[in-house]
Amino acid sequence: MASRSERLQPAVDQAQRRQKDALQRLAEQQQKLAHAEQQLDELKRYRNDYKLSDGGLTVSALLNRQQFVDRIDQAIVQQSRLVERMQRQVDGARDRWLQAHARENALDTVVARLRKQEDMREQRLEQAEVDERMQHRNRRTSAP
Repeated sequence: MASRSERLQPAVDQAQRRQKDALQRLAEQQQKLAHAEQQLDELKRYRNDYKLSDGGLTVSALLNRQQFVDRIDQAIVQQSRLVERMQRQVDGARDRWLQAHARENALDTVVARLRKQEDMREQRLEQAEVDERMQHRNRRTSAP
């Protein structure tokens, strides 16, 4: 018959897999977020390069330039929203990983406690057997 700790081992293994999967998803989400933030920074730098400070442009060129800057501003707003959404996804992935990690730790603790109890029980049984052998031996040696 399998011990309680052995019967719990499949649950521990599954918890470990879930924790590793959650950690991998968290890392992927963090990478995506970093990429989106990098794109947002690039858009902002690009926008700063096109400030309307050039004085020698015609009215038509200024209007075209302003329309272009407006499109960059719209892209910045969209990218900012994407970054915010991705940050929420990272937060959710982090929460899922923390939960999976906590479950894995809890199961590991339970299994460790059960194994310790099983080991102690085994040692007590072995000690009882040794004590019983010693009593039999003492009885044989003290008998007339």
